[in-house]
Amino acid sequence: MVNDPNWRLPIVPGFDLSSPDVRPGDYLPIWARTASAGGEDRSPTLSWSGAPEGTRSFVVTVFDPDAPTSSGYWHWAVHDIPASVTALPADAGNPDSGLLPEGAITIANESRATRFEGAGPPPGDGDHRYVFTVSALDVEHLELPDGCTPAMLGVVMRNSVIGRAQFTALASTPAAG
Repeated sequence: MVNDPNWRLPIVPGFDLSSPDVRPGDYLPIWARTASAGGEDRSPTLSWSGAPEGTRSFVVTVFDPDAPTSSGYWHWAVHDIPASVTALPADAGNPDSGLLPEGAITIANESRATRFEGAGPPPGDGDHRYVFTVSALDVEHLELPDGCTPAMLGVVMRNSVIGRAQFTALASTPAAG
């Protein structure tokens, strides 16, 4: 996979990740697209199970490896999700919703907004993959530098990841005219 966010990471045990809103390989619902693409910037419901013993927190990320950049595009990154949490409801990525669990921290996405940014591939760019990942960590809290990016989050948490669950959904925008 080109620009796979995990290809250089240590191999760790997998666990289950699902969503009633989108199945792996299916297209994201319109409401999970960016407002500029006719959507509502709402994150889908995510549920996970089977995280490894020793999990002390989770990190959730959403990455588009097909964005027209050399480094892909991070749509959402949340860390310090308590180990007791096994699901995030739809729209948890909206900071005004109050749906993230206490203690969870959202860092700025590629647009520098601390929220879920819906899918919005450029018109005519074909299908883009949106990689939803839940990482199980062996630490309760990550110490991140000010202004931390999702890419830097990956560097900081690299040696604390003890499990990973993932699925990929799609989105595309037809060419104009």
